[in-house]
Amino acid sequence: MDTSRTISDYLRRIGADRPAVPDAVALRDLQVRHLRTVPFENLSVHLGEEIVLEDGALAAKVVDRRRGGFCYELNGAFAVLLRGLGFRVTLLQARVFTADGRLGIPYDHMTLLVETPAPTGSGREMDRWFADVGFGSHSAHPLACDERGDQEDPAGTFRIVPGPDGDLDVVRDGKPQFRVDQRPRALADFTAGAWYHRTSPDSHFTRSLVCSRNTADGRITLTGSTLITTAAGERDERPLEGDAEILAAYREHFGLDLDQVPRVRTDERREGRSWTSGTCG
Repeated sequence: MDTSRTISDYLRRIGADRPAVPDAVALRDLQVRHLRTVPFENLSVHLGEEIVLEDGALAAKVVDRRRGGFCYELNGAFAVLLRGLGFRVTLLQARVFTADGRLGIPYDHMTLLVETPAPTGSGREMDRWFADVGFGSHSAHPLACDERGDQEDPAGTFRIVPGPDGDLDVVRDGKPQFRVDQRPRALADFTAGAWYHRTSPDSHFTRSLVCSRNTADGRITLTGSTLITTAAGERDERPLEGDAEILAAYREHFGLDLDQVPRVRTDERREGRSWTSGTCG
């Protein structure tokens, strides 16, 4: 991977200038721009595409192929960008809370711990942030990892709450979202989680199609043949008619130039695929 070219191309992909310093202001700007340009999508699961958990492959999917992905891909690629710009980044594994309050599998989600220089006079050397561009509808801005009070965000009110054994729970509007294990991880550690979410009939990623991104005043989502737009708190759903209109919506709203309409896969091949370290699929 040509790191210098990749970082320059990545910045163009999200419409960002190279920051003068890797600080908290730059981190927020990069996260917002990423969320608005690179969609959260699980289309590879249903198009039969490999999901390769390697830095070069993840960056190439987002930058060269102009695609999105789910958490392992999006946050893995975002880590490549941030490190290339001089940020200190640690991969962390998290378990997602279900609607009834239970925890999902280990390595259910990948999130990023990013360190930036603390403001002068704060008495701290570094500030720590949870940066995340791979959780679908989530905080628009990085969350202060060591802040225990409310953190107001365009997506709601967030809190970081101590959990058991040194873990931290990310809570949105009073509802737990995921539990973060603060021990550093490597990209290959997430292989089994990615394999599960790509193959298991119990994973919501194998049961439905989603392609979604933030907008300036809300969110736009294409799920199957339904286009959902949320703006200023108002939700609008519009059914799309036929493959041509669906493919046009992928191009117009998400920048995805697909040669076929993704459809939910129900065959047994999805469940029986082999995998090796660094590759899901």
